[in-house]
Amino acid sequence: MISSDDVRSLLAADPDAVLVVIGGQVRVLGPAELDGDDVKGALQVISRSQLVTDTGERWSDRQIEERAAALDTAVSELGG
Repeated sequence: MISSDDVRSLLAADPDAVLVVIGGQVRVLGPAELDGDDVKGALQVISRSQLVTDTGERWSDRQIEERAAALDTAVSELGG
């Protein structure tokens, strides 16, 4: 579900962006979008700021792939 492209999109997004899962789809949303009716009930997976805090601004392809796999596993275990 969560791919390395999703993590790359989050890293390239606004500093306040969040990776969410809603309706079986992974999306990167800004703060204003999080308040919309179409995303009520979305599972907030990780914020860009938390992702950067964990590893920094520069990521290798391997780090991105590993983080995507870890996030995907976490969401799968939650039933997302």
